[in-house]
Amino acid sequence: MATGRTHRPATRSRGIPEATVARLPLYLRALTALSERSVPTVSSEELAAAAGVNSAKLRKDFSYLGSYGTRGVGYDVEYLVYQISRELGLTQDWPVVIVGIGNLGAALAGYGGFASRGFRVAALIDADPAMTGKPVAGIPVQHSDELEKIINEDGVSIGVIATPAGVAQQVCDRLVAAGVTSILNFAPTVLSVPDGVDVRKVDLSIELQILAFHEQRKAGEEAGAEEGPETGAATDAPAAPPATRAAGSSRKGPDGDVPAVMPA
Repeated sequence: MATGRTHRPATRSRGIPEATVARLPLYLRALTALSERSVPTVSSEELAAAAGVNSAKLRKDFSYLGSYGTRGVGYDVEYLVYQISRELGLTQDWPVVIVGIGNLGAALAGYGGFASRGFRVAALIDADPAMTGKPVAGIPVQHSDELEKIINEDGVSIGVIATPAGVAQQVCDRLVAAGVTSILNFAPTVLSVPDGVDVRKVDLSIELQILAFHEQRKAGEEAGAEEGPETGAATDAPAAPPATRAAGSSRKGPDGDVPAVMPA
């Protein structure tokens, strides 16, 4: 049974919408860049543009923080950095354990942005005995047998899973049983967790597939625009499926059968 942690995020009790919470790191990144340039104040329009959102949405988001800016002056950059950092729980160091020190896990271990954003890599864990004691990003890798002990001793509540998909659920279960209540999952699989445990999934292949969809759509629109005036053919007709693969066929991929046409 997972043990509870007393330092739960304040956002839920304050009723801040999840969509707003997801945008707070974007605002913080933009504000940090302004702070590093010693910019004292910023308008909602300027900050919204830097964060990639519209200004009305930004002002609504900040209203949940109790920050409304000053007409004609804008928002105080340093104060907003503090406000958002406090709301995100970044005014303290959060110990993080990374499980699975392959190429991806090693890259995460060496990511310099953790420390500057309130996270400390407390331990690197791998099941391969050959990895035990090997330094990665200056941190010695520890065997997975030590996982529960490390979590309890360091008070870890955030775990990062960078293992193959086949063992990710087993690792997740061990993390939760040891007291981890937030998990960042890089494994290409969906994890099952009990109530009270938060999971954020990062799947680079899915993001690339979405980009491929948009590229294909843009290419189709460009081709239609070029052919339409000359041939008189309707430019909004759906593209014919490629003839190189039979409908409904599949191919083998690293994670098993991949359908010829990915479902929406």
